[in-house]
Amino acid sequence: MTEMHAVLLIAVTALVTIVIRAIPFVLFGGDKELPASVRYLGQVLPPAIMAALVIYCLKGVDLTVMPRGLAELLAVAVVAVLHLWKRNTLLSIAGGTICYMVLVQWLFVI
Repeated sequence: MTEMHAVLLIAVTALVTIVIRAIPFVLFGGDKELPASVRYLGQVLPPAIMAALVIYCLKGVDLTVMPRGLAELLAVAVVAVLHLWKRNTLLSIAGGTICYMVLVQWLFVI
């Protein structure tokens, strides 16, 4: 791939990203009423996506090998407690990630 191809690829990717992100503002911006289906999706999709991510992250936990997923369960607990306490998604994700990495790097070294 030449430098020109790389620049064009980045430019097209950036343009498509900008257009995709602008579409909702064009369609539903201003004083327009949101359709009921869009409001419904806005309510149910965030928890559904979080549940799918939790399942995806925990699908590889092997409960037959010590410490039997303890690091993962502790990290999930940290995420839940931080989120219930501070209601800050970024803090919850960062805290859970840090907790998990500390546990698997220093405490549950196999």
